[in-house]
Amino acid sequence: MPNTIKLHQDYPSIANSLSLYERAKEIMPPVTQTMAKGPGQYSLGAAPIYLKRGKGARVWDVDGNEYLDWNAAIGPLSLGYGWPSVDKAILDQLADGITFSLMHELEYLVAERIHKLIPNAESIRISKSGADVCSAAVRIARAHTGREKILCCGYHGWHDWYISITSRAKGIPSAIGELTNTFDYNNIDSLKESLDSSVAAVIMEPFVFDRPTEGYLQEVARLCKENGTLLIFDEMWTGFRLALGGAQEYFGIKPDLAVYSKAVANGMPIAFLTGRKDVMEHFNHDVFFFTTFGGEALSLAATLATLDELQRLDVPADLAAKGQILMDGYNALAEELGMQHLTRCKGYPCRTTVTLEAGVGNALEVKAYFQQEMIRRGVLWQGNHNMMAAHSMEDIQYTLSAYRDVLPLLKDAIEKGDVASRLRGKPLEAVFRKVDNFNMKPKA
Repeated sequence: MPNTIKLHQDYPSIANSLSLYERAKEIMPPVTQTMAKGPGQYSLGAAPIYLKRGKGARVWDVDGNEYLDWNAAIGPLSLGYGWPSVDKAILDQLADGITFSLMHELEYLVAERIHKLIPNAESIRISKSGADVCSAAVRIARAHTGREKILCCGYHGWHDWYISITSRAKGIPSAIGELTNTFDYNNIDSLKESLDSSVAAVIMEPFVFDRPTEGYLQEVARLCKENGTLLIFDEMWTGFRLALGGAQEYFGIKPDLAVYSKAVANGMPIAFLTGRKDVMEHFNHDVFFFTTFGGEALSLAATLATLDELQRLDVPADLAAKGQILMDGYNALAEELGMQHLTRCKGYPCRTTVTLEAGVGNALEVKAYFQQEMIRRGVLWQGNHNMMAAHSMEDIQYTLSAYRDVLPLLKDAIEKGDVASRLRGKPLEAVFRKVDNFNMKPKA
């Protein structure tokens, strides 16, 4: 798609967004259904709040402003908005029906495809969200091992077993929080300190943005096996982006269980739990995990169509190539401007993040200023690059040109210490995901 994004002579008008926001606050606090999409993660007063439509790698807000989107709907869009073959599959299925009184053949056809793609997928369960399948994996791990404790590393959804160890645990019985603990990524000793005969499962994101050190994931897998603990890979971000078979294919590690969502259906709500047949067998008799909409056919049709495209276009390789150019380009700019000590871009090319290092001052204010200036240049920016097939080389070059404009402004504001006075909106809010009992050994 030709790049029609350009510098706004003034900041984009967001009057309609703000009007809707004021009305929504009255009846649906905290307004957003997805924290990462809400006004707390975008500079309130400067950034758009509501989007109207999307196509390819572009979105338009309710005020008609057009933006180049690097968020990919917080991950689910692996191809891009309005991908023709996926939309056609959804519309074709819509003509036949959405949800039925018996199972639909697509349930098996999708499971068969997942079985062929995911290394550990001896058995597959289907649901609607990442949180669902994370909780199902934890439940069946407890059933299989006869143990109760869980060790986690990463973000695993909103259910009690996980949120009980975050700063937003009110409403969850304290006894639940005593069954979940955490360990430090890339610190094998922190796992060893917490891993004992009471631990049913270790659930972890294979990586978030930091890359695993040499042999780290292999050692995690070895320790779990030695301890009789199941290893669960949370592949919400790595699945179908890093490789078609996810991180387990990419790193050559077959976890006991793995969970997927996001990129697999290009925006439609669906999630998968894959794993060893002997573990998954418990779903047949003594573990309950069923939901009315698990076999909803539009999302299943979208999954098959998306997988077809991911394979046909070799999307993981495409994302890796384009993402590497964007990451390298950002880091070259930071070095050229003498800012490498303040900011860098890191991660795997399919999903990278721009960091603000020690020395920038108030990071939430600095990020808000960075964001408002990128938005002024027509880039919907939250600090991450969630690559989509729809992102073109022209998009990458435009984004790098925007960074070339904005980074000197950022450097000047940091050096003069007047970031706050340059903000048109509010600073960003801190996310809740940091846990309170990091690297604590489970209670005996």
